[in-house]
Amino acid sequence: MASEPDATTTRAWTAIGGSPDLTAKVSYRSAGEVLPAVLPVRELARATVGACSLAAAELLAGRNGGPVPGARVDEGAVATAFVSERHLLVDGRAPTPFAPLSGFWKAADGWVRTHANYPHHRARLLAALGIDTGGVRGGAGSGRKDDRGAVLVGRLTERIAELGAQEVQERVHAAGGLAVAVAPAPERGAGQGSTAHGLPLAEVAEIGSAGERRLPPAPLPAAGVRVLDLTRVIAGPVATRTLALLGADVLRVDPPGLPEDPDSHVDTGFGKRSTLVDLDSAEGRHAFADLLDAADVVVTGYRPGALDRCGLAPEALVSRRPGLVVAQLCAWGWSGSWSGRRGFDSLVQAARGVAAIEADPSDPAARPGALPAQALDHGTGYLLAAGVLRALTDRQADGRGRLLRFSLAGTADWLLHGIGPRPAGSGTYDAADWLTETPSPYGLLRHALPPVHYDGAPGDWTAPPTRWGTDPAVWS
Repeated sequence: MASEPDATTTRAWTAIGGSPDLTAKVSYRSAGEVLPAVLPVRELARATVGACSLAAAELLAGRNGGPVPGARVDEGAVATAFVSERHLLVDGRAPTPFAPLSGFWKAADGWVRTHANYPHHRARLLAALGIDTGGVRGGAGSGRKDDRGAVLVGRLTERIAELGAQEVQERVHAAGGLAVAVAPAPERGAGQGSTAHGLPLAEVAEIGSAGERRLPPAPLPAAGVRVLDLTRVIAGPVATRTLALLGADVLRVDPPGLPEDPDSHVDTGFGKRSTLVDLDSAEGRHAFADLLDAADVVVTGYRPGALDRCGLAPEALVSRRPGLVVAQLCAWGWSGSWSGRRGFDSLVQAARGVAAIEADPSDPAARPGALPAQALDHGTGYLLAAGVLRALTDRQADGRGRLLRFSLAGTADWLLHGIGPRPAGSGTYDAADWLTETPSPYGLLRHALPPVHYDGAPGDWTAPPTRWGTDPAVWS
């Protein structure tokens, strides 16, 4: 166990408004060289989970009185949870993390990273680059690896090789697809302050007038907290999955015309329910307003301003529901020329220079590399959950709502410039120690156990994921 406060945990904790004195409550058990990388991924992972564990303990103490319980984090549990999507088995079937057209491609003057896991992104990628899908069984809407995918992989390889990386990036962006030029490795810093590129790790602000809602004593930190989850893929759903573990009633809300990848939903859906609401219809807006009237937290994972047209700007939400905590997540930050672009963890790694740093120096092709986990997603997810828990603690005192903002790029810059390496301790690691099986509507699931822990914390979720979009749009 750690005997002194961890500087990286302190940085994560203070970024969400926590008192640095409390980080002495967090201790760690080493599992050796887990999540090995050039960059300090292990340090980031354990710090974000440590901050989340401490935030849960603090809120529990705030509700029930008494001292803040100690938070104990096992690096083995953290390493397993940070690749939870790779450990998932659905009735013995292992999901495919990336579709064939998602990956690195050699351009005429560098490398490009694409993301085409969703059929609509895949179709836009191919259309933007003028790639003919004629004669390919299944066409542009096909998904996973098969013979038709291999044909399109070949065509995409040839086409990108003809173009410059920046040209590919801008063509695909203009078509609503996802591709970025791989940036060179940036000059790195080693401090613990704000990131060298100016992107904050978190933004926290009071918003709106005080509400009347206070949380009564309870056995779990987030018991009775009602969370509207408007997030997709990994980072946001990891945050809300964590809030569900800690007792929150989490209702995921998706538009009916934009299905989630089933395996992603299974991995991040534990403890939550899932409903469909069409915010473009009067009926859908009315249903959402009814939910909002009893909500404590709204978490969004869409691009800046994307939900404003539906009346879901933070100021509008808090005006209707004083004391509401609004937590927002995006890929590229909340200002600047890239803020409105779509993005995923893998793309942020590529565009921020992480992929160049993680390249194998012995590879004669100089192919870019990747972190050993979708660490920007998972790390931001645990930090976001921690921020929500801290905001609820502060609301107990003043009744005020909070606006929280996080970005994958901000987490990437922290990893690149704000974390000092820490030697791995002794210990061994076996992922099997942190896996369990749970029956579900999807079949028997093998999945990672939650890494968030404090004295008396739950060891697993109380319910498996429900089927996507099948729950009513009401609170439990």
